[in-house]
Amino acid sequence: MPVKSSNTGINSSHKSKDEIIINKRATDPFDRLIFEKGLRVKHILVDKALDTMLILLSNAKALQVPIHHFVRLKNATQDDLNGWELTGNGIGIRWRNIDEDLSLKGLIKQSALISVLHRLEDKKKMEELIIL
Repeated sequence: MPVKSSNTGINSSHKSKDEIIINKRATDPFDRLIFEKGLRVKHILVDKALDTMLILLSNAKALQVPIHHFVRLKNATQDDLNGWELTGNGIGIRWRNIDEDLSLKGLIKQSALISVLHRLEDKKKMEELIIL
């Protein structure tokens, strides 16, 4: 049986302005790290008893984020927490059993926020923090 093809009469070599994708440099520093410099999650360790998620990155750095910042992770069992998988070639983390998805960008922002808040709360470290 012959395969039929439909011809819409549209020439794909002539695209409108709206159809053309232009690669532009990211203005967001987090996007630059992830999409231009290739920062990725390589592995994570989650420990419910310690209320800690340790995210190991492709640049040999690590982010540490408390689990209680994420309601679904906080209420999950250790077995559920161990059931993570990387998505988007390491730009996200997914837990199918608890229907939770976290982005690397969001995790970096959360980690930075926690770090700044700890510095603000610690009088000794207040001298290290420069507020413009």
